[in-house]
Amino acid sequence: MARRRERTPLRQRINRRTSALVALGAAVVALYAVIVPLQTLLYGTPLPLSFILGAVLCASPLLAISRPRWALILFTASAFTLPLTVVPELAIQSPWPWSVPALLVFVLFVGVVTFLHGTRIGAFALILGAIASLLAPVLRPDMVALPASSASATADLIVTTAVASAMFLIAALIAGRVRVAAELTREKEHSALEEARRALVEERTRIARELHDVVAHSMSVIQVQASTAKYRIPELGTAAITEFDDIAATARTSLTEMRRMLGVLRTEDQSAELAPQQGVDDIPALVDSIRRAGVDVGLVLEGTETASATPAVQIAAFRIVQEALSNAVRHAPGARIAVRVRAEAPSIHIQVHNDAPPHRAESHGTGYGLRGMRERAEILGGSLSAGPASDGGWDVDAVLPLDAAPASTPSSPSPDKESL
Repeated sequence: MARRRERTPLRQRINRRTSALVALGAAVVALYAVIVPLQTLLYGTPLPLSFILGAVLCASPLLAISRPRWALILFTASAFTLPLTVVPELAIQSPWPWSVPALLVFVLFVGVVTFLHGTRIGAFALILGAIASLLAPVLRPDMVALPASSASATADLIVTTAVASAMFLIAALIAGRVRVAAELTREKEHSALEEARRALVEERTRIARELHDVVAHSMSVIQVQASTAKYRIPELGTAAITEFDDIAATARTSLTEMRRMLGVLRTEDQSAELAPQQGVDDIPALVDSIRRAGVDVGLVLEGTETASATPAVQIAAFRIVQEALSNAVRHAPGARIAVRVRAEAPSIHIQVHNDAPPHRAESHGTGYGLRGMRERAEILGGSLSAGPASDGGWDVDAVLPLDAAPASTPSSPSPDKESL
């Protein structure tokens, strides 16, 4: 049946964002806890400078989330300054100008900037970091004076640039995929919303058209009877004949206005329905058509009062059963369906129950099918309820008065436009 799906994407997005922030914060704290003692003990950087430059370097990925330009400036400044504060006698034995934790911070920074702010700013982060590291050997020639140290610095620069470039490409690809997925999700939501609106408009239009057709037929009968009364009843007086003529004229005017409204309700690409409207007697044929599609449907018709039901009630009963069967087939594939229609004065009682489906189907319902059925019942002064059954299936229960006359819908803009 047309069950509403719980809307959880927002909660999931919040959870994913929070998890990513927590993971990023944990990585930054861990790298900062390593880079300060490592820079002081292995590279000879004074402890205060290690604290300050390490904090600026490691805080840059977090700052890049909201202030990418400031993060670029601070990261470049710290990445440029940190290799210049080393002691050659100590640092020459370790990777330079990028230590291992500093390399990891660089890679993390490039990934965060590229993923959140696009490839252009990400490329700036990669290029500025590479330039800052290339200037270090120029400003500290004592660190590359020996062939071994020069080769080590060259290898360090190559590895750092290669790993950061790989992170740049990976982050760009992931960001592109996420953006495409988000656009597709928005497009699907927009399409689903438009489809729901279209279905609601079509259902309301069909209800209004059917009700107007029924009333138009009754108005035609009134007009014919009033126009021919003076010929069928010779003993009528002049005053009575005048009164009948006024009734006929009013009926003709009302019929013209009603047909004009019907013309508005029918779209240009929709031809008028000339076939007789379906009623309770057509429900067995409807059930047979569902059975031919391979669905197990049981039907029970009780009572002999259906003939006394007004045309509007006949149409509403048929449409409610039709929509309930359609929803059951769509949302509970493979489940058995039971239909029971009991006509006893003063009402028609409709029950449609489907068992729990053998396998859970993906739900695409928006609830407008149920709204349309409920509006049909309420327009006629009846009621309709729908909800999960105790056995895991779904129940639709409607009660329609046999002698109900169509009433104006609650959503009518004004009596002049929608009154019958």
